[in-house]
Amino acid sequence: MSASPTPSRPSPPSSLAPSAVVTRLRAAGCVFAEDEAELLIATARTPAGLAAMVDRRVTGLPLEHVLGWAEFCELRIAVDPGVFVPRRRTEFLVRRAAALARPGTVVVDLCCGSGAVGAALAAALDGIELYAADIDPAAVRCARRNITSAGGRAYAGDLFEPLPATLRGRVGVLAANVPYVPSGAVGLLPPEARDHEPLMALDGGADGLAVMRRVAAAAPRWLAPGGHLLVETSERQAPPAAEVFARSGLVPQVTHSEEHDATVVIGTAPGGVHTTPGGGMGREGGGHGGEGGHGGQRRIRH
Repeated sequence: MSASPTPSRPSPPSSLAPSAVVTRLRAAGCVFAEDEAELLIATARTPAGLAAMVDRRVTGLPLEHVLGWAEFCELRIAVDPGVFVPRRRTEFLVRRAAALARPGTVVVDLCCGSGAVGAALAAALDGIELYAADIDPAAVRCARRNITSAGGRAYAGDLFEPLPATLRGRVGVLAANVPYVPSGAVGLLPPEARDHEPLMALDGGADGLAVMRRVAAAAPRWLAPGGHLLVETSERQAPPAAEVFARSGLVPQVTHSEEHDATVVIGTAPGGVHTTPGGGMGREGGGHGGEGGHGGQRRIRH
């Protein structure tokens, strides 16, 4: 399944009535039981398939893993069981990255998970040169399904290590949706995340910034002059993240979206025509981002 606009599908005939699906989901603690029931009914191909999907959901499997897809930036992104589920808040990172790219830009989706960020950028921009990488082989297999149709290539390995060396100094947009939940807070995440998503996609070390530091330290060798590194953090983590960017030789800027409840730190490499002036705090509205946002904003829209 490749990333594609979310289609509508007629509901299949079912011996499991919609009201019964809602009742089972609500009893299992699903807050958005009606919405989930509608999605499950629309996705199931047979009555037996629907019953099996409901069974998996009420045992706690994330809805996106049950469906096999997640809606992200108006695309249907394939998400296999055990692969990190793209969060709605990360759509803000895509928006900021798309605003910085141009046709033909070399784009790298680092810590790509399902490849949702890369797929969304490929859909939003013409003619980008897209690469993705993740340390989780299962995620890379999933990412290939989502970005290959757009000409993207996905690699398995630790951060920059598997990327072609020919990309050094050529990357215009480096979107790195690194894990940023502090290790001590992982146990506080919803069970859907902590029990069904890989720990490596959630745990960002003692302060949540360990992986981000490694990315920022290496990024200047990969970015083109004036190229941009974008990472998602919590709002509380943004100031120290910006300091890390600055120590790595990048010009930092922090932006926040109230709509997405999301914070993105942008680091711009010196030189080139795209260099971001100044730094400081930019906002699309006010509000406060939640700690370690990789744990929240899971519900699929339709």
